[in-house]
Amino acid sequence: MTTSLRSLNSAWPIVLGTAIYAFGLHYFVIPNGLMEGGITGIALLLNYVFGFPPSISTLLINVPLFYAGWRALGRTSMAYTIIGTVSLSLFLWIMELLIARGLLVPFRTERDFFLVAAYAGFTLGAGLGIVFRYGGTTGGSDIAARIVQKRFGWSVGQFVLAFDAAVIGSSLFFITKEKILYTLIVVFIVSKMIDFVIEGGYAARAFLIITDRAHEIAEAITTRMDRGATLLPAVGAYSGQSKHAVYCVVYRQEMKRLKDLVRAVDQRAFIIINEVHDVLGEGFKPE
Repeated sequence: MTTSLRSLNSAWPIVLGTAIYAFGLHYFVIPNGLMEGGITGIALLLNYVFGFPPSISTLLINVPLFYAGWRALGRTSMAYTIIGTVSLSLFLWIMELLIARGLLVPFRTERDFFLVAAYAGFTLGAGLGIVFRYGGTTGGSDIAARIVQKRFGWSVGQFVLAFDAAVIGSSLFFITKEKILYTLIVVFIVSKMIDFVIEGGYAARAFLIITDRAHEIAEAITTRMDRGATLLPAVGAYSGQSKHAVYCVVYRQEMKRLKDLVRAVDQRAFIIINEVHDVLGEGFKPE
């Protein structure tokens, strides 16, 4: 029962993500003749050339992949993929219905395609980011990529990149080069938004502090900043001396405070600062 409830709770964000994605396609992308990669890109080409509704073509293209991908993905992943794909087709159909009845007026422009590309990228990326963050996919090239990876050893990223390039490249026969270039802007923003949503938009930084006064610095971090610190054994390559390094993760706004604290204890401390994309645990985001 608990597992079922967890699965249900994870499914709702996937449905929400597909709704946002479907809105972005019909409100920004399709009205302005832009493209997308993957199966969605094929559906857009079929729409531009033959007038096929994307809601139907995306589902029909994915049905054979469901069967092929059942063993490659496993039951849970495949279930989330089916939820994502079916809900995407459903929301695409709803958007088509709203537009046909005049209840939704798409955003069209003849001049500022950069504005369209930017908002399309933000919207599509936000929707896909939510879907991916909760373990779902919208089917298509994601399923095919995992099948190819299992059988031929290709990386998922290589396959998806090659597939998207082939789809977008083939659209040169049907849409202008200018719109292809704007499509590349959309794809770039989508990728950045997906990373932002999946990684939580965190602005944390990891400090690695190499010092002769590691215990004092660790204690100062614990008592004055109320942050955890870890002592790591280290050996100087040149001197051969054993010492400790301090590892600590803080929010970006706490960086200056930590730097000042370290300098107050040891002016000669060697500090390495790395960007952290996501942090789970006490003092940060609960898992």
